[in-house]
Amino acid sequence: MSVESAVAEVVTLTSELIAIDTTNTGDPSAQGTERAAAEYVAAKLAEVGYEPTYVESGAKGRGNVVARLPGADPSRGALLVHGHLDVVPADAGEWSVHPFSGEVRDGYVWGRGAVDMKDMVAMTLAVARSFKRDGVIPPRDLIFAFLADEEAGGFYGARWLVDNRPELFEGATEAISEVGGFSVTLADDVRAYLVETAEKGVMWLRLTARGTAGHGSMLHTDNAVAKLAAAITRLDRHRFPLILSDPVRELLTGAAELTGIPFDPDDPEAAVARLGNLSRMIGATLRDTANVTMFDAGYKANVVPSVARATVDARILPGREEAFEAELAEILGPEIVREWDSLPPVRTTFDGALVDAMAAAIGAEDPGARVLPYMLSAGTDAKSFQRLGVRHFGFSPLKLPPDLDFTALFHGVDERVPVEALEFGTRVLDRFLRTC
Repeated sequence: MSVESAVAEVVTLTSELIAIDTTNTGDPSAQGTERAAAEYVAAKLAEVGYEPTYVESGAKGRGNVVARLPGADPSRGALLVHGHLDVVPADAGEWSVHPFSGEVRDGYVWGRGAVDMKDMVAMTLAVARSFKRDGVIPPRDLIFAFLADEEAGGFYGARWLVDNRPELFEGATEAISEVGGFSVTLADDVRAYLVETAEKGVMWLRLTARGTAGHGSMLHTDNAVAKLAAAITRLDRHRFPLILSDPVRELLTGAAELTGIPFDPDDPEAAVARLGNLSRMIGATLRDTANVTMFDAGYKANVVPSVARATVDARILPGREEAFEAELAEILGPEIVREWDSLPPVRTTFDGALVDAMAAAIGAEDPGARVLPYMLSAGTDAKSFQRLGVRHFGFSPLKLPPDLDFTALFHGVDERVPVEALEFGTRVLDRFLRTC
């Protein structure tokens, strides 16, 4: 048997995984939803001879599965291939198909998680099953991890496992996971595949303003809602300094070489704008960002409340943590109380044998394509695994149609992945894992 056995089942695996509703609302008191998907994955692995470890964290229903395939050289560090099973909520009324149908239509697999990230989970599962059936011995140990709670920070998934079950990842020195390896068409039949080498840090801020409560009909000079609204408006209007980091510079330089359009390092925003739909994500890696996502105040129309609260999603460039906190304090002012949960940035260099193996695997399936590094504006479970000293790359290979707004599908309506991209990615992943 060959890679075609994995290719033959990857669409079905993707569809069946999407049909398992693993919505993660982020509410720590809610029942976990990942167990059914984790049990599905564990059964698929056990069916071909793996001995998967199923682990639930301290929260009921937060299922995680880890399995190891021994490699030819036990002295080499293991490669961790990880993916998350949970997805963000979806309102079925907004979708063309039911978000948990896993429907295959018009050359796509549709549903919540199609690109974030049950596609990569399915590709990993298909290749892992194929390797076991065919008796493939990879060059190094492969650790396959299928995880809970990534969409809320990994507190019941990767982060919990790193703290409580680190032995499951013993020997892992490098890792691959989501949001990388996808193609970007820069000109007619000129494609680059972007490999994530860095992620911005995350700070989920809880802001509180306090004032004097009273009747809504009277004069008020100490209004908590007004204070917080003014502070949030200042933050929304603020632009943090533009910084051209190494992965962004390398991406823009590579894009310029492929297109023949010069890149001016003094005006990176102009170069980013030429990236089309990708510019929203890459543009967000030129500076820190802070967006208000929730606002809560008051309980009656004629009562001025004493407390107002807001939540801000801040994403911070590597090395900017202290400067960001100082800038934030100045913008918000002393009357706004700040509390936060944070996850660190991730970064590595774009070099080494693993990068060479990625480029070779892509090149074998798409001759002439180039692999370039980039920084992800969001975050992944890499933030947890770097605490074990694991070097991380985003490499979930997909060859995408030129007109598909791929980045808009993440957490978006009508999320879907092309069938041909899944099959392409499975072939690339198979080749990569045989040679890495």
